[in-house]
Amino acid sequence: MDRNPSPPLRSRDEEEEEEAAVGDCIGSTVYSKHWLIGVLTGLMQIVSPENSKSSSDHEEQQMELDEEMENEICRVWDMSMDEDVALFLHEFNVPDIFMGILAKSKCPRLREICVGILGNMACFQEICVSISSEKNLGQVLLYCLCDSDPPTLLETSRLLLTCLSQTEVAVVWVERIREHPAIYDSICFIMSSSTNVDLLVKVGEVVDKLFDLDEKLMLEWIRNGAVQPLDQPQEDSEQQPVFRIVPCVLEAAKQVRSENPEGLDVYMHILQLLTTVDDGIQAIVRCPDTGKDTWNLLFDLVCHEFCQSDDPPIILQEQKTVLASVFSVLSAIYASQAEQEYLKIGKVDLPLIDSLIRVLQNMKHCQKKPENSAESNTEETKKSDLTQDDFHLKILKDISCEFLSNIFQVLTKETVAQGLKEGQLSKQKCSCAFENLLPLYNPVVEDFLKILREVDKTLAGNLEESFPSLKVQT
Repeated sequence: MDRNPSPPLRSRDEEEEEEAAVGDCIGSTVYSKHWLIGVLTGLMQIVSPENSKSSSDHEEQQMELDEEMENEICRVWDMSMDEDVALFLHEFNVPDIFMGILAKSKCPRLREICVGILGNMACFQEICVSISSEKNLGQVLLYCLCDSDPPTLLETSRLLLTCLSQTEVAVVWVERIREHPAIYDSICFIMSSSTNVDLLVKVGEVVDKLFDLDEKLMLEWIRNGAVQPLDQPQEDSEQQPVFRIVPCVLEAAKQVRSENPEGLDVYMHILQLLTTVDDGIQAIVRCPDTGKDTWNLLFDLVCHEFCQSDDPPIILQEQKTVLASVFSVLSAIYASQAEQEYLKIGKVDLPLIDSLIRVLQNMKHCQKKPENSAESNTEETKKSDLTQDDFHLKILKDISCEFLSNIFQVLTKETVAQGLKEGQLSKQKCSCAFENLLPLYNPVVEDFLKILREVDKTLAGNLEESFPSLKVQT
């Protein structure tokens, strides 16, 4: 033979089996419809009282999940990340099936998996809109946010964040949350008591998204924690504790601080959003302990953790958003609570000046464009740089300059002398401050220069030479 033999002809049965197999596939995947329907059917039977001889037996059965069934449902959980599978589950009315399971089942693991599958399905816009339109399902899912099981809470938070990120349905979920005050209590409890960092980060993302979407809801939550005067303790110790949003956010921030930098960024942004309204600032500063705790945490972050002298300048690229939030909150507290002991002049001004100028110095390095690079000259690259790095760095610069100008306005002759002695107000650092503050904060710089002349006339003269506009006007 001068060629390979032909393959054997397939029988009609084999062809039918192959056609049946192809017809059993979900969309373009290799997943079996028959198998998936079988798992879902078995799942429904688990929560049916008919499967046990007595209600007590059934209750005991519901608390645990059979290992084989758990493995199969977890496979469905993994599969649900595929759009074809998610659409098939939706067509099979899985959201309604899971609503019944979540309402009946007392098995934490089963509840976690069901919410997790719904969370995967909600990643696809069409399904997310459909799930969000079901009022009863929405009520059940929000009820899950009051669950005592951390994994279930994590998956519920993930699902909720996914829905809040869809502009078509975000307002629906905001209104539902507003109508359920228990959600506020549950979220405050999680933030103030949980040690599960993953859960804290996800809950923080939910709160951050809610506050960013709806200022009215944020104000309601701020005021919800101020039923009593903020500076007066509860007289009746047996009363249900009144959760206050700021202490809860602070507690969560402390918990995630060392383990999850992205999570800390989220909680700092929540605090920044709070300071965009007067009630939020008051919620921070009216209670002395809360104001002091907030200040101490943020002051420690910028003076001892972020953008330190031994860090490479490029570190600012990683820390620019969290630094913007931290400086913004510190500036708001500084402006509204100058009489507090922890904000006394000279005690915090010089360390803050040092940190702010170091950020501005590093920013100058980060904003340098690569030389002799063909890629850097392309229009696309320039646009990308402008809309990403430069945009966030500009926000940080604006916040830093405003805060620095506020501190400069209250500096005394004694504080300036101390700063020169300790190095926070060297010629190089003063030059960096002037470069960034001028011309917008020209009067502030002029007033600072007047004080500097009394302390170090030579340095003041050198700075005037470097900045002729100041010399002419003074």
